[in-house]
Amino acid sequence: MSHAGEAIGPPLAAGFFARPAPRVAAELIGCDLRVLGIGGTIVETEAYDATDPASHSVNGPTRRNASMFGPPAHAYVYRSYGLHWCLNFVCEPGSAVLIRALEPRHGLGPMAERRGTVAPRLLCAGPGRLCQALGITAALDGAALDASPFALTGPETVPGRIADRRIGISRGVETPWRFLLAGSRHVSRPPSRHATAAG
Repeated sequence: MSHAGEAIGPPLAAGFFARPAPRVAAELIGCDLRVLGIGGTIVETEAYDATDPASHSVNGPTRRNASMFGPPAHAYVYRSYGLHWCLNFVCEPGSAVLIRALEPRHGLGPMAERRGTVAPRLLCAGPGRLCQALGITAALDGAALDASPFALTGPETVPGRIADRRIGISRGVETPWRFLLAGSRHVSRPPSRHATAAG
């Protein structure tokens, strides 16, 4: 199993999220995310903002996306295609970062039980799998990221990052706002030919 290095840096303060979503999405790579102690290293994210045709917020606030227009450092949780929960971190108003994949590190037993598999590669590779493994549902929509049940810490050193086109969308497909941990086997999909190194 590939490891990103233990995320043993300081907890992420609320101010970390009060910035443009693409910058936050890139800097979340290598951070450690846990929900009630279960989680791992963030290896894949996607950014969305209020000017983005692929974003839920492009047409303004609705009942569904209300959390995206709330304060930074809160969760925005929605159900995709009526099937899977997706976890997002709210940044500036109308913008958020979708957490697409983790390298599982903490609580592999509970993750495996929730997912019905012990294969590490299949535990948290993809936003739906990730939420199932961590027990994330709509109950956490609007929850503060700097308080229980969430725990977020930064990496000890800045990891190698890749910027790529986002996936699973039909609009804004050329926007390079998907970020991945270089060399990770735990991303939902390998980098495409359009990928470049991210700062």
